[in-house]
Amino acid sequence: MRVAARELLAPDIASFTLVREDGVALPAYAPGAHIDLQTPSGLVRQYSLYELDSASGAYCIGVLREVQSRGGSLSLFNDAQVGQTLLIGEPRNHFPLHADAAHSLLFAGGIGITPIVCMVRQLSAEGRAFALHYSGRSLQQMAFVEPLRHAVFADKVRVYADDEGGLEQLDLPAAIGAPSPDRRLYVCGPSGYMNHVLEAARRLGWLESRLHREYFSPAHDLEGEELPFELQVKGDPRIIQVLRGVTAVEALSEAGFEIPTSCAQGVCGTCITTVLEGVPDHRDSYFTDEERAKNDCFTPCCSRAKSRRLVIEL
Repeated sequence: MRVAARELLAPDIASFTLVREDGVALPAYAPGAHIDLQTPSGLVRQYSLYELDSASGAYCIGVLREVQSRGGSLSLFNDAQVGQTLLIGEPRNHFPLHADAAHSLLFAGGIGITPIVCMVRQLSAEGRAFALHYSGRSLQQMAFVEPLRHAVFADKVRVYADDEGGLEQLDLPAAIGAPSPDRRLYVCGPSGYMNHVLEAARRLGWLESRLHREYFSPAHDLEGEELPFELQVKGDPRIIQVLRGVTAVEALSEAGFEIPTSCAQGVCGTCITTVLEGVPDHRDSYFTDEERAKNDCFTPCCSRAKSRRLVIEL
């Protein structure tokens, strides 16, 4: 993909418009979709597509200049220039809208607005009921504020900024309200913000199945005791040792089994692997608690094992 345009949406947020150089039609996507993108540093990161899918022949992403990071987005923000070619993957969607909701509640924190803004545009186009609550530390550092304020659905949008005394402050219990079978909640943003919203909804009695989230970074510290364990791949007699300081992905690679990875933090779901026997030590931010409790799959990029051995299927 070629960078056709770069624009500052806020002092530390840039949008990139990506087009195919060969003119071939791009794969379609639905709101909530993201792409894997190899940044100029070589690191692969995930970026949500914020425009509605169309025949425009372009993908649009928003990138936060995050200094306290592993360097992928910082490299893209600082180094990617108009005309440069970048490698991406096809759109994937782990954060889709659900058609059965009579009313959708959407919460965005900071750069988490990127998938959410695409969702509200789709909901508005379909004439479906929704409410958007968009929070940030500073109004000047928040993307899409003016377009949202002037959109046809502006009456459904509430903006909150910590440094703006004139703006109303988010009353989370009131904004979320009582659970209902015809309501769904979507949230995206920094981990602390997302956990705050989700915990508030749970306290109000919302079922986990009505809560939907997408993390940009791990929801919790990936560090912890790393006891060694064993892996066995179905159909292969070998027992693979996963030692302290070595990930399951690395141990499998050493044994000749390559598992595709992207974020390497248990966020994106690229490396999800089926578990046939044993109990994983889930350290991801991808699965819900209900999904983790099934213990039928895990993210080998960061998760480990509570049992002595995991038998997996590739």
